Amino acid sequence: MSDKIILPKDAVIPNHIAIILDGNRRWARAKGLPTLEGHRAGFAAGMKIAKASRDWGVHTFTVWGFSTENWDRSPTEISYLMKLYRKMLDEIRKEAKKDQIRFVHLGREDRFPKDLIKYFRELEEETKDYNKHVFNVALDYGGHDEIVRATQKIINDGVKSKDVDEKLFASYLDTGDQPYPYVDLFIRTSGEQRTSGFLPWQLNYAEFYWELGHLPDMTPEKLRDIIIDFSRRRRRFGGNDEVRHFGFDPEV
Repeated sequence: MSDKIILPKDAVIPNHIAIILDGNRRWARAKGLPTLEGHRAGFAAGMKIAKASRDWGVHTFTVWGFSTENWDRSPTEISYLMKLYRKMLDEIRKEAKKDQIRFVHLGREDRFPKDLIKYFRELEEETKDYNKHVFNVALDYGGHDEIVRATQKIINDGVKSKDVDEKLFASYLDTGDQPYPYVDLFIRTSGEQRTSGFLPWQLNYAEFYWELGHLPDMTPEKLRDIIIDFSRRRRRFGGNDEVRHFGFDPEV
């Protein structure tokens, strides 16, 4: 297990965790550091919790690192973020074969540097047959944009309106061919309590957790506590309540 941190034996492991990586800049300002230091620390924290989630058996882990609205940031900050994304791809590539990680980019591919898009596609191709874990990275992603792109694909494929149902529509989304496209546990760091349009279709029955700390302060220990909190919840999915008594002390 990651750092030998273990979950209670009866903890409910989410199939899919999605997280909005928030608070890097606020963390840096609070410490009197440059913004770029916040992104560096946030990157390190994000990779640690992704690794911990895999160690605990989470199949799909989705992170949102750059939205369709983030292009209004300074050129210096954007340039640094692009370097971090390349570093992230390098690390995923190193771990992909060992942990059987399939990498998937969610979002647009027409505005990033061409060499970065090439790297996205190469890594997706290299890892397409791995099925133990999925690591979704949402970059230049917006929920409305994803739905618009899916609709455009359906139209371009000449699908008749009578043939469009929820199952078909979902297959055209960025997560369309994944075994666990629907999020079980959604986390946002830095105390923000909104989804900002993240995965609007896939969050349909997700459980939400608002983490007060900034991303650089996110740790595997905190993720463990969040999963325990998730384990205490009763998920109805619109149906009858399922009575279940957990075999661990929820105060632990």
